[in-house]
Amino acid sequence: MSPFRIQGLMIDLDGTISEVGTAIPGAVDALQRLREAGLPLRFVTNTTGRPRRDVLDRIRALGVDATTDELFTTTTAAVAWLKGHGISRIAPCVAEATREDFAEFDFDDKTPQAVVVGDLGSAWTPDLLNAAFRQLLDGAELVALQKGRYWISEQGLTLDAGAWVAALEYAASVTAHVVGKPNREFFEAAVASMGLDIDAVAMVGDDIFNDVDGAQRAGAKGILVRTGKFRQDALDKSGVKPDLIVDSVADLGQMGSGLEMQHSSKC
Repeated sequence: MSPFRIQGLMIDLDGTISEVGTAIPGAVDALQRLREAGLPLRFVTNTTGRPRRDVLDRIRALGVDATTDELFTTTTAAVAWLKGHGISRIAPCVAEATREDFAEFDFDDKTPQAVVVGDLGSAWTPDLLNAAFRQLLDGAELVALQKGRYWISEQGLTLDAGAWVAALEYAASVTAHVVGKPNREFFEAAVASMGLDIDAVAMVGDDIFNDVDGAQRAGAKGILVRTGKFRQDALDKSGVKPDLIVDSVADLGQMGSGLEMQHSSKC
């Protein structure tokens, strides 16, 4: 295959530059080398368990010199979607800490205009799911911060928010508005902030569906890393063909200027 030219990178966080809160070996140095090569970086994450402020603090704690403008989170996308659709009352099915990102909305468990769903982990209960189900039957919109299948926690692979979103969709016969990856608009917003054409940008991540396939469908390149929740069997069954596969994001720092990348023979 011919080489492809990259002028900017969107980079996933959990499983890509860190695993269970610890930087992946070589990741921080690689990001610095990519910056020095002149590539704009955007950190795009489906993390919903903590507010944007905390996500940025955690990136910096890894040793990554990230700015506020470089971080794109699902809560930011959700706020934009809700405001764009004239919604002011929400039922937030999100972690307690994450609620601060929705402070401009009224929290309403009686007559919400939208049910906003993130990952609550063990905080999901039958009562909470039933309450959300009834709110949807009464006409509330279902807004999913993301619809991931699973993520890697300290206990190993763990069900993600997508399982609960799918349950609510099925029970209430509705379709969720997914605002995070793999939503095309989520990628487009990150790319627009770089001032680049989307076909000149690559998404780097460990999720074959949300990161790679989502980016490719949006018109960007998709680079898969063999860290985090990567599973060869998931790749083989997905039908998705990454533009490049690397063992780790650290490998990207070894590619000279980072602007010219060869397609992997492993794809």
